[in-house]
Amino acid sequence: PGRTQFKVVIKALSPKEVTRVYTPRPLDRNDGTFLMRYRLYGSVTKGLKIEILYGDQHVAQSPYILKEPVYHEYCDCPEEDAEVWQDMMSCPSQEPQITEDFISFPTIDLQRMLKEIPAKFSQTRGAIVHYTILDNHVYRRSLGKYTDFKMFSDEMFLSLARKVRLPDVEFYLNVGDWPVEHRKANDTPGPLPVISWCGSLDSRDIVLPTYDVTHSTLETLRGVTNDLLSIQGNTGPFWENKTEQALFRGRDSREERLHLVKLSKENPGLLDAGITGYFFFREKEKELGKSQLMGFFDFFKYKYQVNVDGTVAAYRFPYLLLGDSLVLKQDSQYYEHFYIGLKPWKHYVPVKRNLEDLLEKIKWAKENDEEARKIAREGQLMARELLQPHRFYCYYYKVLQKYAERQASRPEIRDGMELVPQPDDRDSVCSCHRKKPLREDL
Repeated sequence: PGRTQFKVVIKALSPKEVTRVYTPRPLDRNDGTFLMRYRLYGSVTKGLKIEILYGDQHVAQSPYILKEPVYHEYCDCPEEDAEVWQDMMSCPSQEPQITEDFISFPTIDLQRMLKEIPAKFSQTRGAIVHYTILDNHVYRRSLGKYTDFKMFSDEMFLSLARKVRLPDVEFYLNVGDWPVEHRKANDTPGPLPVISWCGSLDSRDIVLPTYDVTHSTLETLRGVTNDLLSIQGNTGPFWENKTEQALFRGRDSREERLHLVKLSKENPGLLDAGITGYFFFREKEKELGKSQLMGFFDFFKYKYQVNVDGTVAAYRFPYLLLGDSLVLKQDSQYYEHFYIGLKPWKHYVPVKRNLEDLLEKIKWAKENDEEARKIAREGQLMARELLQPHRFYCYYYKVLQKYAERQASRPEIRDGMELVPQPDDRDSVCSCHRKKPLREDL
């Protein structure tokens, strides 16, 4: 039907309430489905009415009525009952990666962590942040000089605390690239439960969704344009009109990426690969050349996407899956929180670590177009499921919940910790209908 045919109108249910709602055009996912995003710049207590019009006719069971209060993103109004909130968010009952990550940690000894983690990890890595969440307030202290990325974790923990009352919990978050805890469960001493954004087959870190997909979700319709939702409405031409080559663009953060460029020069009909910035192998720029930066939406003009690790897992992988190109993924020891839900040959085509079979896999895809298209589609559908915004909130909550259940002593606000304040509410008025527990009034 085309993206201009639909009109979505969102307004307060009560004519007495007026609030600004930003509603861009629906995103056409080119498969008969559309994504509608909106952002509230104020809260409504009576509810919202959402109308979906085709021409001037209501369609798709329009109008939708949300009868409860609906709050804007910065409204600090947590649901006190976590069970109610999880039910409302349709959180899955199990997350397989969380179950696996906690096998090594039947109990969590905070005293041992306080003694060992600052000494063991903050000096060597310099990217550890010590958090305590107490009475739904977030406190932290930075250990090491490479902790700037804490702004992303602060942002998510605060956003979650505005939506649901969090368990009292104390933990260490590694905001660097690499997982840090490499001891096995039966080692003496055993591993420490450090939380990281990336896992690996030879480490025991507990994995959270990366800062990249988290920030992308929180900043949708605000400061970010290439987010996990907008990608879905910008997947390039239809499959049969895409360029029949595999594409790669990226920095020189791993030697295999340089090898890709050489392969591309020798096989330009199959592969278009280029390095867009040299940081690690500057001496290679003369030999391999430097490519222009490409807008991410333009990647999907190509039928096949090559996903090769950067310093760790390539954080573009979720975005590539959400397009409608076939992803050829390098075999890797690194993983993000959702990889456990993906299967090779069902959701992507696996490629050996050294890329020796990459050209053969591209040829296979060209010769088996229908099968390649099917894998691309399965990968896209699975990514749409696993990477929905509510799934990230559920995932973060479940990690904190599981962690809190295993703590052997009470979390505390330690020396050197500071309160991470909630953003103020001046721009968008928020009156919370939920009663605060008495202890906060004292």
